[in-house]
Amino acid sequence: MIRKKHKLYQLLLLLVFITCNSQAVKKDVVNNHEDLPFYNPSLSVEERVKDLVSRLTLDEKANQMMHNTAGIQRLGILPYSYWNEALHGVGRSGVATVFPQAIGLGATFDKDLAFRVSSAISDEARAMHNTAKAKGYNIQYGGLTFWTPNINIFRDPRWGRGQETYGEDPLLTATLGTAFVKGLQGNNPKYLKTAACAKHFAVHSGPEKLRHEFNAEATPKDLWETYLPAFQALVEADVEAVMCAYNSTNGAPCCSNKYLITDVLRNQWHFKGHVLSDCWAIQDLYTPKGKGGHGVVKTEAEAAALAVKSGISLNCGNSYEALPEAVKEGLITVKEIDDQLTILLRTRFKLGLFDPMGSNPYDAIPADVVNSDEHRALAKEVALKSLVLLKNNGVLPLKNNLSKYFVTGPNAANIEVLLGNYYGINPNMVTILEGLATAISPESQLQYRLGAMLNQKSINPINYATGNAGNSDVTIVVLGISSTLEGEEGDSIDSNTAGDRLNYDLPENQIEYLRDLRKAADKDPENKKPIVAVITGGSPMNLAEVQELADAVLLVWYPGEEGGNAVEDVLFGKTSPSGKLPITFPKSLDQLPPFEDYSMKGRTYKYMNVDPMYPFGFGLSYANFSYGEIKGTNKKISKNDNIAVSVRITNSGIVKSDEVVQLYISDLVASVSVPNFQLIDMKRVTLEAGETKEVVFELTPKAFEIVKNDGSKIIESGDFKIYIGGSSPMKRSFELGAPKMSEIIITVK
Repeated sequence: MIRKKHKLYQLLLLLVFITCNSQAVKKDVVNNHEDLPFYNPSLSVEERVKDLVSRLTLDEKANQMMHNTAGIQRLGILPYSYWNEALHGVGRSGVATVFPQAIGLGATFDKDLAFRVSSAISDEARAMHNTAKAKGYNIQYGGLTFWTPNINIFRDPRWGRGQETYGEDPLLTATLGTAFVKGLQGNNPKYLKTAACAKHFAVHSGPEKLRHEFNAEATPKDLWETYLPAFQALVEADVEAVMCAYNSTNGAPCCSNKYLITDVLRNQWHFKGHVLSDCWAIQDLYTPKGKGGHGVVKTEAEAAALAVKSGISLNCGNSYEALPEAVKEGLITVKEIDDQLTILLRTRFKLGLFDPMGSNPYDAIPADVVNSDEHRALAKEVALKSLVLLKNNGVLPLKNNLSKYFVTGPNAANIEVLLGNYYGINPNMVTILEGLATAISPESQLQYRLGAMLNQKSINPINYATGNAGNSDVTIVVLGISSTLEGEEGDSIDSNTAGDRLNYDLPENQIEYLRDLRKAADKDPENKKPIVAVITGGSPMNLAEVQELADAVLLVWYPGEEGGNAVEDVLFGKTSPSGKLPITFPKSLDQLPPFEDYSMKGRTYKYMNVDPMYPFGFGLSYANFSYGEIKGTNKKISKNDNIAVSVRITNSGIVKSDEVVQLYISDLVASVSVPNFQLIDMKRVTLEAGETKEVVFELTPKAFEIVKNDGSKIIESGDFKIYIGGSSPMKRSFELGAPKMSEIIITVK
């Protein structure tokens, strides 16, 4: 017994020794870490990065250039994941404010709103990061590097990921994208609030199924007139990162494209941030052609070396594990790796990730900003300003005390249609049904039935829902699509076309249900009942029959956590609709070139020569706006002159409303093919009933530039027509009820 006690005593002493020794060693290591120069905030970023890189082994360098980096215990470096999402709220990280999808923000035409949204998102991002860091959590979707915004041009409605963009217009995309970046990154002179990323560089918009091997061919004119301007604008706004796309552009994979990355991004635009690959795009470099890749090299080591030499600092994926082997094979030098790692690490230092907690003001952002009342109100404001009224024969706005309301349709109670893709989670997602229910007076009856599935015909020949349309004062049918049908390859689980929408029509079963509702609503010819169609989705779709059968049509996109409340406010007249289409709705796909054709000829409002279903910039209001004559400071200007033009807008209606005032210019005598007209500026204004306001636009010579066939820009002498109004100047806008535009001719000498 004594011997056993003695052994137990020895064991306890040993444990105490080990514990004390390990704590002493740990304390000594921590002290040593704090003494390392790269932890010293008083040194410059360049000095700190240089010191850190000098201490890393080659294997460690390769690991630090992949999206999920390992910790380096001997240097006190924690694991860090570069991959995080914030397309319309902090995504994939937990509870956060879910703002309307990006295409909805595009429909607001409001750069101030975009800035306020991204500022709120970056507040929540910092708060979530701070709380996770305090717990010692360092997992994917917990970092401060956000791979947003998506500033690709939504050139074709078939692209499933078009919902992530701000629409089809380069200026609108650049304007909102720039504001979004500024809100994400903050304005501290030393620290980034978060790091934004412009993606996908460049000329990327489907097909999703072919994106790993597809070659997008674009002329110099299309590149510089359509595909590159938004990226240039974000680089000029100091966006921290740029993501190269999966596909090839003009024969070279985007992630090893010398023209795009070296010639344009680095040398012409002087971009100083880091370039990262889309996820597993480096793998596409060595995957053979015909087997889902580009096949420009044969091995992973060759692909890793090619990417780093091409200027790709960060690999979303694991191909950079092969960098040590590439060095052994003489494919790349350690210095070339160091150069790209140096660029990449600057971002983490600018975020303050190697500084003591409390060193930058963003460390103090508390957790209670996440999904705060203020942010929920902002989410609702975005949704309200994004809703686009496509038709109204007078049925809207509704009274809230009718005897019976009938709400129906596959998307009325569907949370999916609030989210879009790349979304966060919220404990209070207000569906459209829930929002409408809050508006109905106690004396009124409200009934709901699903009525139709999203995209499959009912196997039951009896549908009790339909008859309600005949005995209700109004039927509100919520139709459309969701991200299960459109989105990214692998994400849209109910799509057999990799998330793209190669069928432009609404699901046929939805149209059949709407026809049945119309028959029921019209059963008494002397007392036909109105039908209001609410349409969800992130892209144009064939709404021709919806336009014909419904008395009013409201497009709501994917409206976020407050979507139901916003729809309720608009349908019942608490707010006048003011959203405008950021993309053209063609009548059918027959009006468009093939999906794989990246030529802009025949695409978007700028180049279409046929009447679409709904034009770019179009959206009706409950107000009645009219535009006076345009006045210019001078009708004849030189190529170096600025000019101010103004117009008076009157709201002769009986309700207060916002209006998005849009200015377009058409070059009437150009020496090369030019857009029919193009958006130059826009301003959102609020007018009370009966109020008149003057709106002034200051135009610089850049407004009169055209892009020549070689991609260069020039201002030519001649006549230019300026249009100002509430839509694009397409004839179809005015057939649908948009106010008449004002015009003026300006001569450039």
